[in-house]
Amino acid sequence: MQHRALPWRRWGAQLAALVVLLVACLGTGAIGAAFTAVSVGDWYATLRLPAWTPPNWLFGPVWTALYLAMAMAAWWAWRSAGWIASRRALAWFGVQLILNAAWSGFFFTLRSPGGALGVIVLLWWAIAATIRSFARLSTVAALLLVPYLLWVTYAMALNAAIWRLNS
Repeated sequence: MQHRALPWRRWGAQLAALVVLLVACLGTGAIGAAFTAVSVGDWYATLRLPAWTPPNWLFGPVWTALYLAMAMAAWWAWRSAGWIASRRALAWFGVQLILNAAWSGFFFTLRSPGGALGVIVLLWWAIAATIRSFARLSTVAALLLVPYLLWVTYAMALNAAIWRLNS
């Protein structure tokens, strides 16, 4: 009897949680995109960039894939442990979402690569803490965040190089 299909209400709750997490992650991306749009066409175009800067068109698809993986990771962590047991891990997840959007605000809206560098260092630590917290609940959830941490590591190096080249 333990392996019976879950009743629809249970699947409905899971689907609702996934939708909420997708909206939270993609919404964070939309906020970041709005902050970015303020300066990417003018101020950013005047900055000296390292040779290893990716083309602008690459950022949208990469971030979209990462936001989708982030939502799936949070959903998987929640499904594995429930709201109560995953509360701390999901709190770290929320912190990193806030820092994610804040980075774009500092870098593009405030035009402060130095301030953004401080934010991205905090973001990196928050992602690492989220991965550690998710790993206690689900290996799959933790692994889904590894590409995000790798991309933010690269973005942090890029941010530091831009700050250094333009200071």
